[in-house]
Amino acid sequence: MTTDEKHIEAQQEAKLFFSRFLLEWYHLQKRDLPWRRHRNPYYIWISEIMLQQTRVDTVIPYFNRFIEQFPTVEALADAPEEEVLKCWEGLGYYSRARNLQHAAKQVKELYGGQVPDDRDAVFGLKGVGPYTAGAILSIAFNRPEPAVDGNVMRVLSRYFLIEDDIAKGPTRVKMEKLAAELIPEGEAGSFNQALMELGALICTPKSPRCLPCPVMEHCAARLAGCEASLPVKTKAKPPRPEERLAALVEGRGEHAGRVLIRQRPASGLLARMWELPHWPAPPAEAGGARGALLPEAAALDRLRRSMSQAGIHARPEGHWMAAEHTFSHIVWTLQVYRCREEAALPLAAESRAVYGAAPAERGGRPLGGADGPQAAEARAAQAQRGDGLLSAEAGAVLAALGAQPAEDAPLALFDSGDAAADAADSGAQRWISREDMKNYAFPNVFLKLLNSYFDEQGT
Repeated sequence: MTTDEKHIEAQQEAKLFFSRFLLEWYHLQKRDLPWRRHRNPYYIWISEIMLQQTRVDTVIPYFNRFIEQFPTVEALADAPEEEVLKCWEGLGYYSRARNLQHAAKQVKELYGGQVPDDRDAVFGLKGVGPYTAGAILSIAFNRPEPAVDGNVMRVLSRYFLIEDDIAKGPTRVKMEKLAAELIPEGEAGSFNQALMELGALICTPKSPRCLPCPVMEHCAARLAGCEASLPVKTKAKPPRPEERLAALVEGRGEHAGRVLIRQRPASGLLARMWELPHWPAPPAEAGGARGALLPEAAALDRLRRSMSQAGIHARPEGHWMAAEHTFSHIVWTLQVYRCREEAALPLAAESRAVYGAAPAERGGRPLGGADGPQAAEARAAQAQRGDGLLSAEAGAVLAALGAQPAEDAPLALFDSGDAAADAADSGAQRWISREDMKNYAFPNVFLKLLNSYFDEQGT
């Protein structure tokens, strides 16, 4: 027997050993997880989407609540998006929830509400990539499809001593081919879950627990003494730090006991979610250490001007707290300032441009009449309401002047770096109490800030 033949034989023996003993270990040691108690493809799909970038212990209560609220594909497809986002609140990566609902609508319309067991059909669902498709097809339908995620690539890198960079596409393809070869006949669902389980519990990123590992005997990395250095992975570019000034605006009068929130644009980062108003810190003053406070006077002045330009009548009073929110590509450091609502004052000439419905000319018509100062003040009243509705008085002014409610003159609430997108989304505003929070979906950082504020107020 040649050296190459001996190597091939040893590899085959290692593969058979791996598949057999991994499955035996899994059947004895697998965790009792709610999505493992059935073969419902919808439940398995939900769990796999939630588990992306999220720990199992975190996902379990979210999964249970989500299934209770949206027990079928049709229930998810037909739900208002706001309800889906609220149920997802705190899990992060909210595009997962939007894609999931979009895909549920696909399943309802194309497949009668039944998750398909066809590979091409599953791959065609919004937000479903190779790993998720493999997990659904193998776990729900026992199809011999590989399901290769970071846990699986780590296990395979170590066991077979693969030193290719797992951040590269060709390595993933290689891993998927290898994983498919390892699946025992008729055991696709259990085997893929066993691989995931081994990576999550035993073959962990740091300090792998080799002694209780069911396949340590043939683990090539352990035998070579390099298990801790695998897998090889190119480091991702660190997220860009971004300092922002946030306004916690406390209401007065009819808004007493409430704070002001705004809705983000309909597309892009955290689309349509709710937050405290916030803006980038002045570039010249944001260059210190991350999280460092701006000079008080500069921060208050910048915040006052930003709120004025956004149609928010409030006076900044002082720094309240700092908070951080991490995305894959950005880290927001939010310096939050308490602000006090003020009554709207008569608009000065330079302020009218903020609310103004028209530039110097619109459609060849000079400013005045329907686009004159009275119309601007009426639209300012619309903005001050924060609900996009005109008061009867403001409506009467515009009607008398022959004007239509301005939908093409949004408030400058956002600074995303995309002027066209900012202009397309005015961002609704609401005054809310703690009780009202249940009606709005917030990114986790703003959820924590609002809860901290209302805790301080004893409400």
